[in-house]
Amino acid sequence: MKVNMFDFELPEELIAQVPLESRTESRLMVLDKQTGSIRHEIFKNIQDYLQAGDCLVLNDTRVLPARLLGAKVDTNAQIEVLLLKQLEGDNWETLVKPAKRVKIGTVIAFGNGQLTATCTGLGEHGGRILTFSYEGIFYEVLEELGKMPLPPYIKEQLEDQERYQTVFAKERGSAAAPTAGLHFTKALLDELEQKGVMIAFITLHVGLGTFRPVSVEDINEHDMHSEFYRVSEETAEVLNEIRQSGGRIITVGTTSTRTLETIAAANNGEFKAGDGWTDIFIYPGYSFKAIDGMLTNFHLPKSTLIMLISALAGRENVLRAYEEAVKERYRFFSFGDAMLIK
Repeated sequence: MKVNMFDFELPEELIAQVPLESRTESRLMVLDKQTGSIRHEIFKNIQDYLQAGDCLVLNDTRVLPARLLGAKVDTNAQIEVLLLKQLEGDNWETLVKPAKRVKIGTVIAFGNGQLTATCTGLGEHGGRILTFSYEGIFYEVLEELGKMPLPPYIKEQLEDQERYQTVFAKERGSAAAPTAGLHFTKALLDELEQKGVMIAFITLHVGLGTFRPVSVEDINEHDMHSEFYRVSEETAEVLNEIRQSGGRIITVGTTSTRTLETIAAANNGEFKAGDGWTDIFIYPGYSFKAIDGMLTNFHLPKSTLIMLISALAGRENVLRAYEEAVKERYRFFSFGDAMLIK
């Protein structure tokens, strides 16, 4: 299967640069995965497509203000650091720019020196292992000095940092937001619960591999990035009950989808609590074991994300829906509109 099979024309002006003032006023395309039929809606009307006994699964990861601007202690040269993954203790896997200026032993200072980092390891593509030193609590220092790591296709400054967090974000650790969840407000979630829709949470810390283009021609050769997930006893119990009672499991975002499919694949379709790392790569031909439907945003051409939704709804249905989205001027990517696949 070739990567070009998932390409489509996307005018640059359709890439949303800022979030809408109201989260629930985004547009919502409803795609029937069986028939390929399409309906155009406003997001707040999603409750018309969910019923009592369904379960909505949300990713409660919280984005770290993982972008740090600092200077080399010896030369004062400006260095940008992006935190990717905490290793052990105060050691972090990071991306640095310009990487050629950061060698083993380089010390970088941030703020007024309340945070410093020493390079202790080298990786590919600007990857560096940094060991941080600070007074107090690392995450509090990071909240003060760090900036939100917006995706590379967003050029505008984000005025309110919380608009790149879901309203239910709780578990710190992501390098990017699970953006399908950005459309919900607490009030809308309350309304859904009153209707009898179950709300369940998983955690998957989104890595920057999410934005990495597929660089091979044959998708079978693509090396999928690995991300940390956790599922609680409570969530596993709810999902097993929903499955037994005939309700639908609808994931919010590709991150929730990949987490549930990883767990169900390892446990003969059953949901079990636990944590671990997933590098599951879902593309057409995959047989879903965990989910019945999915809410997602509109994705990059030739990305692993459009391959995943094509596995669920059919490649031709998805490409036809994307063509319609372009024609109807839907907003794309992180701050864009949503699609419900049912």
